[in-house]
Amino acid sequence: MMRQGLMLSEEFAVAVVAAANKFARFPYPTTDSIVGYPSCKKMFRQIELGRGGRPSSWIESIPASSPTQIKAALLTASHGGGDYERWLELHPSALDNFEELMVASKGNQIVMFLDYDGTLSPIVDDPDCAFMSDEMREAVRDVASHFPTAIVSGRCREKVSSFVRLSELYYAGSHGMDIKGPIHGHKHTKAKAKSVLFQPASEFLPMIDEVYKKLVEATKSVRGSRVENNKFCLSVHFRCVEEKKWNLLSDKVRSLLKEYPKLRLTHGRKVMEIRPTIKWDKGKALEFLLESLGLSNRNDVLPLYIGDDRTDEDAFKVLRDRGQGFGILVSKIAKETNAAFSLREPAEVLTFLRRIVELNQ
Repeated sequence: MMRQGLMLSEEFAVAVVAAANKFARFPYPTTDSIVGYPSCKKMFRQIELGRGGRPSSWIESIPASSPTQIKAALLTASHGGGDYERWLELHPSALDNFEELMVASKGNQIVMFLDYDGTLSPIVDDPDCAFMSDEMREAVRDVASHFPTAIVSGRCREKVSSFVRLSELYYAGSHGMDIKGPIHGHKHTKAKAKSVLFQPASEFLPMIDEVYKKLVEATKSVRGSRVENNKFCLSVHFRCVEEKKWNLLSDKVRSLLKEYPKLRLTHGRKVMEIRPTIKWDKGKALEFLLESLGLSNRNDVLPLYIGDDRTDEDAFKVLRDRGQGFGILVSKIAKETNAAFSLREPAEVLTFLRRIVELNQ
């Protein structure tokens, strides 16, 4: 894998890995490298499984995993405060360490991967109103003029494309199960110009449509719920549902899915996701796009992936395992992640994208 000639600044380096060529690189730190973090890991696991290590309804974990509850638990686990600051030692700000991060890009081809909701646009109650700002669109356009750029979203590809409205990008919708690139390829790669279209879950379309209709009918009595058809997956939103109705909604969804063993249920930020059981996710989409761009087997490539959701962790893990490129988590709270860096909110994403463009003009 790529050796990145980079010396780390002491304020955020929690480990330095000596490479064979005596250069250093950004580490992906171990969770034991921060005081109190093993306790934090235990706390996060309890949130996922329920106390005592026994699986419980994930719906019940949502209040416990709210920002307030997570921060309180981290305060206890870290023996006296500074939870977010300690977490930042493991996942430093990509803005505060921008210069060091950019040293890693010298002589390398940057490839930019961006989630949409919570990364380029704020999280909103109505998913149809998750519009990105004109300033963000301009920043993404400028980034794409310098580097191959892809939007990787759980949304339907056509939907997220209609939000972004930039034809020069690659779009991977439905958590990477619906990928399409610019008709003429990308000017910044040596790959042959061709239209990229990849849909590994096409055989599931009739089933997804059938389940969508049944879910709409089954959940219509739960006020505030909303079923979104993302073509190759479905989203059941409950951000506007009364908390006391969450379990009811979950039971309705789970009951219906018992008839469809080829579909699996996962969850994100106040949303239930129904997806085919195929082994495909945002990490696989990242690898596919690098391959399509002719960049997958090169050592002079630096993929950057920015996202806020647990589904983005698959992509962060791919970059971590490759030892090439960096994941950047968008979060205001401490949470377990495979990302190397962090940003707090879409406003910081905007600043980060603008700085990358300025550096390459």
